[in-house]
Amino acid sequence: MTLFLDFDGVLHPDAAYLINGRPMLKGDGELFMWAPLLTEVLADFPEVKIVLSTSWARELSYSRARDWLPPALRAHVVGATWHSAMAAPLAGFRMRFTWYDQATRYQQIKRYVGRAGLTHWVAVDDQPEGWTVEDQDKLVHTDGNLGLSDPAALAQLVSKLENLRKSEAC
Repeated sequence: MTLFLDFDGVLHPDAAYLINGRPMLKGDGELFMWAPLLTEVLADFPEVKIVLSTSWARELSYSRARDWLPPALRAHVVGATWHSAMAAPLAGFRMRFTWYDQATRYQQIKRYVGRAGLTHWVAVDDQPEGWTVEDQDKLVHTDGNLGLSDPAALAQLVSKLENLRKSEAC
């Protein structure tokens, strides 16, 4: 069972910016202030593997993005939708813009899903753009200002994880 995880608008408000190469939250709160809520949920779902679907993996690198998570969440992380090889040199030039930069978050996730052959997955994101009707049920859409602090979003995530667990058991 795989959880595609965005950071901004999910684990903290969608007001994070890179300032001198370091993420900062502009506004009230702090970075990853809602991560304990996800940690608590995943305590009941130890089998969940997290794939980072956040732009942090592109901007900071996979390992630096992963390392911002608290240890309990970090232990679930197995990959990211972005990999540095996606910007591999073409004819000796490092690609500044790639397919990934033009794709919606949904397209990035679907590419990973296809390559990994995943069937049991869910995504938590505040960007619902581009999601198809066939996969709409796999998205926990959060309000960018509330993220997982919204009890309805948290309950929806738990419900989707429970349903995935049941479908895997069949």
